[in-house]
Amino acid sequence: MSVPAAYLGVILIWATTPLAIKWSAMDAGFIFGVTARMIIGAAFCFAMLRLLRVEFPWRRNAVQAYAAAALGVFGSMMCTYWGAQFIPSGLISVLFGVTPFATGIMATLWLGERFPSPARLAGIGLGMLGLCLVFGAGLRIEGYAWRGIAAVFIAALLHSASAVWIKRTGAQLHPIALNAGALAIAVPLYFVTWLVSGQPVPEALSMRATGAIVYLGVLGTALGFVLYFYVLKHLPAGVIALITLVSPVLALFIGRWLNDEAVDPLVWAGTACILTGLLIYQFGGRRLRHWWRAAWPRRPQPAGKKALQE
Repeated sequence: MSVPAAYLGVILIWATTPLAIKWSAMDAGFIFGVTARMIIGAAFCFAMLRLLRVEFPWRRNAVQAYAAAALGVFGSMMCTYWGAQFIPSGLISVLFGVTPFATGIMATLWLGERFPSPARLAGIGLGMLGLCLVFGAGLRIEGYAWRGIAAVFIAALLHSASAVWIKRTGAQLHPIALNAGALAIAVPLYFVTWLVSGQPVPEALSMRATGAIVYLGVLGTALGFVLYFYVLKHLPAGVIALITLVSPVLALFIGRWLNDEAVDPLVWAGTACILTGLLIYQFGGRRLRHWWRAAWPRRPQPAGKKALQE
């Protein structure tokens, strides 16, 4: 598989997933949409396990890793689908941009990783400022937008906790096996949630909702994680981090273009703060200054002017 093609695929899947989430819940409610998505994703994932003959262990640390991944697949996704009822799709991707900050803080607390440097702390602070601006935009929007923002923010925290927990288990698993194990735990939980909610099976689905559910099941759930782990294996972490810089802005434009979603000016300001903070957090002030000087070198001074200064 081409690494650049896989990298581009991850960006496109992450940028289009929020809008597909909104479309998948149009006719049948968000619980049916996410449950149907996970069933399709699980079917494809276990088919990939069989076709590629990937080992699917059920050891203690493997089960712990599956449970950790299920926290993201079930807990994070349920919060995201619920919150998507109240906010534009592009804002979902923006809020998930805080996951690197949350993951870094949790890794420091739970994995004993090095305390963030001053540059990283500055990046976290700028990201939190952006998050406050986004919440301010939610308070200005009519309805329950602030509830959707809070739910997706909780989803981002659960996603980060899931990633740190997976790392803490120490289980060395194939990405497809990890995804399949998480779905094996999450799908029954979705079924129980659907039964408890009392939501009926929809009599009919529009082509848009059906296509969104199938897209999320096949690409967003089954293929998306495989592509992500593939590029993670072949590219440096700094290059992977650029995905979280590109996908939120792209998601905002996609939501505006395909779903006619209005974007509050405070959301744009908050997005700029979050992405700038993420840039500082991932690459540090010193490296950014080095890149800036390489991109915009100082012009050499004329000899006469240099002599006068001396």
